[in-house]
Amino acid sequence: MRNSEPGISATTSTQAVFVPPPSTPRMRSPGFTSSYCMAGAPPAASFLYDFGKKSKRCHCPTNALPLPRFRALVSCRIVMDEKEAAKRIEHLRDEIRKHDRLYYEEAAPVISDRDYDRLYKELVDLESQFPDLVTPDSPTQRVGGKPLKAFGQVSHLLPMLSLDNTYSEEEVRNFYARIQRLLPDEKIPVVIEPKVDGVAVSLIYESGKLRQAATRGDGNVGDDITQNIRTIRSVPERLRDGAPKLLEVRGEVYMDRKGFEKLNDDRKKQSLPLFANPRNAAAGSLKQLDPAIVAKRPLGIVLYGTGATEGLDIEVHSEVFPLLKKLGLPTTEWWRVAESLEKILDAIHELDGIRHKFAYQTDGAVVKVNSFAQRERLGFTAKSPRWAIAYKYAAERVQTRLKDIIIQVGRTGILTPVAVLEPVLVSGSTVGRATLHNEDEIKRKDIRIGDTVVIEKAGEVIPAVVEVVKSKRPRSAKPFHFSEHIHGKCPVCGGPIRRDPEFVAWRCENLHCPAQTTRRVEFFAARGALDIESVGGIVADKLVERGLVREPLDLFELKIEQLAKLNLGTEEASRVFGEKNATKAIHAIERARTLPVSRWLFALAIPDVGKTTAMQLARFHDTIEDVADSPLLRDVLDYQEKRDQKEPAKETAERLIKAGFAKRSRSKAAKGDIVTEVGPVIAGSVLDFFASTAGKKILRRMKELGIEPKSEKVSAKKAADLPLSGKTFVLTGILPSMTREEATEKIEALGGHVTGSVSKKTDYVLAGAEPGSKFDKAKNLGVKIIDEAAFRKML
Repeated sequence: MRNSEPGISATTSTQAVFVPPPSTPRMRSPGFTSSYCMAGAPPAASFLYDFGKKSKRCHCPTNALPLPRFRALVSCRIVMDEKEAAKRIEHLRDEIRKHDRLYYEEAAPVISDRDYDRLYKELVDLESQFPDLVTPDSPTQRVGGKPLKAFGQVSHLLPMLSLDNTYSEEEVRNFYARIQRLLPDEKIPVVIEPKVDGVAVSLIYESGKLRQAATRGDGNVGDDITQNIRTIRSVPERLRDGAPKLLEVRGEVYMDRKGFEKLNDDRKKQSLPLFANPRNAAAGSLKQLDPAIVAKRPLGIVLYGTGATEGLDIEVHSEVFPLLKKLGLPTTEWWRVAESLEKILDAIHELDGIRHKFAYQTDGAVVKVNSFAQRERLGFTAKSPRWAIAYKYAAERVQTRLKDIIIQVGRTGILTPVAVLEPVLVSGSTVGRATLHNEDEIKRKDIRIGDTVVIEKAGEVIPAVVEVVKSKRPRSAKPFHFSEHIHGKCPVCGGPIRRDPEFVAWRCENLHCPAQTTRRVEFFAARGALDIESVGGIVADKLVERGLVREPLDLFELKIEQLAKLNLGTEEASRVFGEKNATKAIHAIERARTLPVSRWLFALAIPDVGKTTAMQLARFHDTIEDVADSPLLRDVLDYQEKRDQKEPAKETAERLIKAGFAKRSRSKAAKGDIVTEVGPVIAGSVLDFFASTAGKKILRRMKELGIEPKSEKVSAKKAADLPLSGKTFVLTGILPSMTREEATEKIEALGGHVTGSVSKKTDYVLAGAEPGSKFDKAKNLGVKIIDEAAFRKML
C-alpha cells in the first residue's frame, strides 16, 4: 500500500480530517466519527479536500485556513448508510479498475502510487464496514480466496490444440506451399505474431464478466485456475463496454525477467529451490493451491486469440488484437499481416530483431492463416491445426570474456570446470557462468582464461561455451591445465584427486569431502527422492559446515531445536532457520521413514540406479535388505558369466523367467537369449554397493533409526497379469493432472517401462501439452500417441 500524503488523513477522495496540536479544543464535524479544527475557527459542517486538484487549503463553509496548520488524524471513518456506501464503493471500484488498466495494460498511469493507494485503502475500509457489499470481482479480492484442496477439471468450449514446430525457413516454405495446394486459386493472407514462452491458458467472459480460467491440459480438459488468474492485476474482472455475450480468449501467463530474478533471489535467501527459468516459475505459480501465494508472484498475461464466442462478428484474426485492446484485455502490440512467402520471412526476421525487448520471453514466431473461413476449410490433424505453424529461432549466440575457470565438486566426487564470464545478456537473461564439461572438452576447443568466447543457451535455457574467438585472443591468455590449476588436490577439502578414464573426468577421492557430502544430502532430500522440504542449498551447506550432518542419514537424528537455531548467515550477520521452517523440515523427515522402497533406492545414489531402475527393483523385492542380497541379481550375473564362457545357462534363465524378472528375446539374432529387467552392469553395481563397508553401514543405520520403507513388491503371477506388463512408454509434454514422475510411477507399478527416447520398439508415447521432438519422432515412426485421458483408461 502506498502512503497517504503528509498532513492529511484521507477517508474519501474529497474529504479529509485534520488534527491540531493536543491543546486545541475539539470540534465535532457531521459526517465523521471524529474531527478537529484549529482553536478559534468557527464550527464547520465538514472539511473538504480536493485530492484530484491537489488543493493546498482546507475549505470550510465559513472559513479557510492554510493546510500546514493542521496535523493528520491517524484513524477516521465516514459515517454513511448502506445505500451511500454502495454508491461510493462502486465508484471506487470503477476508478481502481481504470487505473489498473492504464498502469498494467497501457503503461500510462495518470495518478501517483500514493493517490492510487488512497483509493484502494478507502475501498478496503468501506468493504470492512459493509461486508455484505463485498463482491468476488472487487479489486480487493485479487489477493486470493481460500486455499484449494485440489484443482477442479473443466472442459474447454473448443479444443486448445498445440502447434507444430518448425526450425528452418525451408519448413516455413513447405507450410505455405501446403496451404496453397489445399486452397488453390485463393489469396491466403497470414498473421505473424510472437510465440510467447509462457503457460497456455483460456479465459471465459460471459456478458463482460470473468467466469472461468483454465490451463490447456490435454487440449480438451484443463485445470480450473480461476482463483489464481483473478490475482493477476492485468486480468480485468469486467470488460469494457461492447463485450459480446460470450468470449473465450486464449493466451499465455508469463513472468517477466526482473520479477523472475527477484523471486529467485528471495527463494535463495529462504533456502528454497530455485526456478530454472521464467516459464517454469509461471507454471509453478499457477499450480499453487493457495491463491494468496499466487498473488505475491509477479505474473503477467498476454492474450492473442479467441475460442468459442457468441455475439461477436469478426471474420479475420487480425481483427482480434484491436478488439482485445478495446475491451481492456492485455494483448501483443506487435503483429504483421503478410500475403506472400517473402513478406512472411521478412516479418519473422523483423520479430527476431526486437523480441528480447518484450516483457515476456519469446522463442519463435507463430504463423497463422488470417481468415477464419479458410481456417475452417483447412481443418485440423489429431494434434494441431493445419492452418498454423510455430517457427522456432536458433539459439542466440553472443561473445563475452572468460575471466576465470573454477571447479565444482559433485556428489560422486566428479570435478567439473565452470567458466566465469563477463556477465552478458543471452536470450533475454544475464549469464555469468557456463559449464565447460571436462578437461578434454577444454583442450579440444583450446579454451584459455582471458579468451573471448561465444556463448549460447541451448534450448534457450542452458548456457554453454560454443567456441573461442581466436582472432581476439590476448597475449596474456592463460592455457588451462586441470591438475595444475587446482595444485593437484581437491579445491574444497584439499584431498587427493585422480583422473577417472571411464568418465573422462577428475575425481576427489575423499568420501568425506564437505562438497560431496553437501551434494549427497541435497540429492537424498530432493523431490523424486525423499522429498524433504527446505533441506537444500544453503541449508545443506550449513548443516555440513556446522558438523550436524556428516552423511545423509544423519538428517533422521536432527531435532527441531537444532534446526531452528541453525545460522544461515555469518557470525557478523546472523540469520537463523527458524522454528516454523524447522518444524516443517522435521515433519518431512519423519514422513520419509516409510516412503516406498523405490524412492529409497534412488535416494541412496547407488551407481547406475536411476528412478526407473529403482522402480523395477522395488517390484521384485520387499525390502532394501532383499535388494542388497538379491538372488535375482546374482542370477543375472551368473547368466551373463555363463553366456560369456559359452556354458549352459538354461537353468538360470528359467529361474529368472519364472520369477518374472526376464523374458525370452524376440530377436532372431539372439535366439535362446533372455532379456532381464536389469542388466549385468546394474546388477553388479547394486550388489557391490551393499557389499561395501559404506553400504553395510547404511543398512545397519537404517535399522537403528527405525526406517522401514514401504514395500512395492508384486508377485510374479500378478506381474504377468498387470495391464501394462511388457509395454514401453515414452513421456513428453505437460500432463494436465499429474507430473511425469507420477505418470512414470503408475506405469512402472502396472508392469510397464518408461524410457527416455522413442524407437520402433516403443509401444506408446504419452503426450501432454507442448510436446517436444519425441512427439514428432513418434509420428514419423508410426508409434501410437496417446493423451492422459486415454492413458487413464489403460490403468
